[in-house]
Order: sequence, then structure tokens, then C-alpha cells
Amino acid sequence: MISVEDWALIRRLVADGVPQRQVARDLGIGRSTVGRALASDRPPRYERAVVPTSFTPFEPLVRQLLRATPDMPATVLAERVGWTGSITWFREHVRRLRPEHWPVDPADRLIWLPGDAAQCDLWFPPKRIPLEDGSTSLLPVLVITAAHSRFMLARMIPTRHTQDLLLGMWELLQQLGRVPRRLIWDNESGIGRGKRHAEGVSAFAGTLATTLQRLKPYDPESKGLVERRNGFFETSFMPGRTFKSPADFDAQFSHWLTLANARMVRTIRARPVDRLDADRAAMLPLPPLAPALGWANRVRLGRDYYARVDSSDYSVDPAVIGRFVDVTADLSRVEVRHEGRLVAAHARAWARGMTVTDPAHVVAAKMLREQYQRPRPALDPHEGLVRDLADYDRAFGLGDDLVGGITDGEVA
Repeated sequence: MISVEDWALIRRLVADGVPQRQVARDLGIGRSTVGRALASDRPPRYERAVVPTSFTPFEPLVRQLLRATPDMPATVLAERVGWTGSITWFREHVRRLRPEHWPVDPADRLIWLPGDAAQCDLWFPPKRIPLEDGSTSLLPVLVITAAHSRFMLARMIPTRHTQDLLLGMWELLQQLGRVPRRLIWDNESGIGRGKRHAEGVSAFAGTLATTLQRLKPYDPESKGLVERRNGFFETSFMPGRTFKSPADFDAQFSHWLTLANARMVRTIRARPVDRLDADRAAMLPLPPLAPALGWANRVRLGRDYYARVDSSDYSVDPAVIGRFVDVTADLSRVEVRHEGRLVAAHARAWARGMTVTDPAHVVAAKMLREQYQRPRPALDPHEGLVRDLADYDRAFGLGDDLVGGITDGEVA
């Protein structure tokens, strides 16, 4: 078989008017080879002749099983058809046959109208972030991409709990200044599972007058915009960067997003920042009142005067021990109130299992403890026991005719 270069040379020489006999003589090949090269409209390619293998007798049975159950594991297929040879060899053939039996699942080309939707997702940067207690952790970043303009917003959040997800969405929507008509999520556990939203999600969407849409499983195309940007962040933002804290990460990421949103996007042939105004103009306005969000709990304060938010404990003024207090928290602050009065305020800890203490609460607890342990003065046993004897006369119904305990009749 001649090479691709010889095939191309033969065709060029003959096209230039060189006789086939001379081409064969100059190249040292037969005239029939020259004829076949001229008759073929494709370069020559070596193709191995198909010969039966040890898998050939089993192939019809494997195909039959794959038609009924396309995702059947190769090990189960081998057992069903009675394969006794190399399982690696068997897997290679199953891998070749399986795509032919998958059910067809076409994906339509989506067109995103201005203001219609924003895709939401969690991105986990592949670098551990230092926290308050000296530990490091892989923290989630909430990412929102406006579908029409491709404008991106993001913020690191402490957890994947519903409270933090809703707080993060509200903060990013405030940065956007408008509310997309649909917020598209996949089956994130903090947003909802199955047919039900997580607690508080429906109220959040209702306050914003938007629709929170959770996609069905196996529908990656409907949220591909934001997921592709997660990969873009890892290749374009993360390399060579170090972070001192979650706040430092947010500062660096926000600055980088400003630059990224000003870059040309090939698929829309425009910059996201240039299409943002049209996108925002078709969105809904922010609600007049902010939605009720964050961590909220009402507890009776125990003797140790600490209240828990997520997995960390925060000190409270010990003067309200034994009384009910309202504990609230957002992404950055924890507050405790008793009957509307602020009795504790702390920066929220992102590390797990921390104990956050206000020194003033420790001092107040020490004073209250000393007062409680201080011995009380002994009482005079006779104090308060002196009483007018006339009280007893009235109690027993005796009249004024009693003199010295002797009646008038007795005197006579």
C-alpha cells in the first residue's frame, strides 16, 4: 500500500500532464498502483480484515441484553452470557456496543430571552480556605449567571444549608438590582428534593414574585451556562492564587468577575456587561420589603448562657438566663434579643464547632455567680412574731365583754 504522500503526488503529476507510465517509472511503482490511486477519491488507509474473536459467539446475546437494559454492568452481562475469559477484554467489547443501545435523548437549542432566567449553582473551588480557628476547609461559592446577558455574580457562603443559600441569593440579587423571572436550580438538597421545595424556599420565591424552577434529573443542558462557567473559574481564576480568608476570596473573585464580565463571549458575540441593561430592563423589580431570611430560633437560655447557630455556640448576656431569647444570624453576624432588646452580637464563625465568647458576658456571669454564692444574713427568730392578743380574740369570735379572760357572770 502506498503512503498518503505518494497518493497525493501521483494525482498531482497526472493532473499536470505527466503520463501514467512515466509516473510509475519515476516513483518505482506498478502502473496498476497508479491506476488505483487515480480511481480512489480518498487517501489510502490500512484496514485490518475482520476476523472472528472469542467474543464473536457472545455478541448477539450481549446485544439482546443491552437492548432491554442498556446500563447493565459488564460483570453482570458476562455472568448472564456465560463468559469465562478475560473480563477486561469483555469490558472493551461491551464499551463498544453500549452506545448503540442507549435510548435517544435529544437536547433542543435553548434561546434565552432578556430578563427570563438566571441559572444558579454551587461551585467548590479546589483550594482550602483558612478559617478563624486555624483550620482550612473547601467552602461552596454560590454562582448566578443571567442567561441572556451571561453576566456572572458570585459569593462564598459558609454552608449548603437552606438558610445560607437563600441569604446568598438575596445578596447577589441585590447586587444585580433586579429579579429574573425564573431562578433555575438543579436538585440541590438545600433548595429541595423530589417534588417539594425545602422549607422557606417557596416563601422566598413568593416574596420576590419569581419562579424558582428545579430541573429534573439528567437534564444538564438546561443549566449548562452556569456549570461551564464553573470550569472557566477553575482554569482562569484559580491558578496561582492564595487566600487568607473567605472575605479575601470574595474580594479577589469580585475584582476578577468585573474583568470577566467585560470580555467577549463567543456564543453571543458580545460582552455580558454590554447586554446587562437590556437583561435587567426585562426583569422584575426588587420587593419593597426584604424577605425574612437567615437562621432564626427561639430558645430558653440555659445556665451556660450560650446559644447555638449551625454548629457553633455564641455567648449571651447571663442576666437573661432562664428566659426566652430570639437568636438570628445572617452570613456575617449573629444577634440575640430578649423582648426586642439586644443582649448579644457576634461576628459569625465559619469554622465548625467554635465557641465564640464576649468578655463582657464572662465578667457579668462572674458577678452574678458571686452574688448567688454570697451567704445571706441570718434572721432573728423572734423578729416578726410579736402580735396583738386582740387578733386572737377576733379570730376565735370572742366579744369585748371578756376581761382578763373572765366573763361577767363569773364575777357575780
